[in-house]
Amino acid sequence: MRLRLLLLALGTFAVGTDSMVMAGILGLISRDLDVSVPTAGQMVTVFALAYALLAPVLASLTARWPRRQLLLTALTVFTAANALSALAPTYPLLLATRVLAAAGAALYTPTANAVATSLVPPERRGRALATVLGGMTVATALGVPLGTWIGRTDWRLTMWLVVALGAAALAGQALLLRELPGVRGARAAGGAQGAGAAAGLRERLTPLRDRQVVAATATTFLFFLAFNSVYIYIATAVRPATGGEAGRLSLVMLVMGIASVAGSWLGGRAVDHWGVRSVMLIGSAVTALAFLALPWLGRTMPGALLYALVTPVAGWSVAVALPHRLASLDPPNAPLLISLNSSALYLGMAAGGGAGSASIAVLGDRWFPLTATLLALLATATVLTTTRTPRTPATPAPSAPAHGRTTTEAGGRYL
Repeated sequence: MRLRLLLLALGTFAVGTDSMVMAGILGLISRDLDVSVPTAGQMVTVFALAYALLAPVLASLTARWPRRQLLLTALTVFTAANALSALAPTYPLLLATRVLAAAGAALYTPTANAVATSLVPPERRGRALATVLGGMTVATALGVPLGTWIGRTDWRLTMWLVVALGAAALAGQALLLRELPGVRGARAAGGAQGAGAAAGLRERLTPLRDRQVVAATATTFLFFLAFNSVYIYIATAVRPATGGEAGRLSLVMLVMGIASVAGSWLGGRAVDHWGVRSVMLIGSAVTALAFLALPWLGRTMPGALLYALVTPVAGWSVAVALPHRLASLDPPNAPLLISLNSSALYLGMAAGGGAGSASIAVLGDRWFPLTATLLALLATATVLTTTRTPRTPATPAPSAPAHGRTTTEAGGRYL
């Protein structure tokens, strides 16, 4: 069981490295392909938007596919797309390969998260999700610095590193990932929803009309909008502490990466122990306070390092809770629901750059994190008003409720 989760995490490590390492090689891409740095930076936006738009569509269209086949197909597309990125002779072709890579990532990550929840009993789903999401956090701590270092003279070497990571995940899952539990039942349920592909797609999209699903995805968007509006410009926020020295900034980023891994690990256990609602409320509130304190913490290295330690721990704990919340709403449709969470996450990433830039223009280099504070508080308020603590019934619940799952099986149904 542990091996399966680690294999899934290897895939998210490759995806996380690919989506975040571009920031470290934009200058090289700019010079090699004769475009400005801001133009080269549009690759990040294009990847994030393509991922956000494609994730729910691809989840719906492939709803009846066996999960193992879907994982392998997604990794094949992702790996091939990055090989094409490494070979792209022009900027327009490079942009096209980034859309293709986003399609593979959008197909893989939600599926891997949904599969993780099916491999373990309900009371361990938080830890399973934390393991798979841990691939993303390890990418922040190790994959991005390694990719930046490898590509310091030729950005195409960085892309070949991502290809190698994707190929390793593909080979491992092809050889060691056996038939997954719950696949046949899901396919049978999907077949009962309609004989034609169009009817099946309409049925699969039904959760999109659920206000609870909309509230959950809105929370994800708001939280990652707040988080990334500061993270993308962290060098600006802590410049008084680092003095613009690369070594000091690297130390801050290293602490943030390690804290991200710790936050994902702790978040999974916190979700299983205290529940999704508590983790989201506490984590988002702590994150908001960290943003509020950053204009003062960013003045000294001890303060900057304290921020780099606290914020990722709280933030990644929330990141684990968010997909768990959506999956618990309707476990049979978990792949689609988690894909919506991924879409909201990447939309938040894409919008975070613009929000942070606008905030810097209005509030200045020191005070721009205050905008993120307001956004994080808005996310906290959304959680507070759209969720409730699961009640423990006075009498034992029926063993087979009419809607087909118990409260425990649904992860406590937090809405």
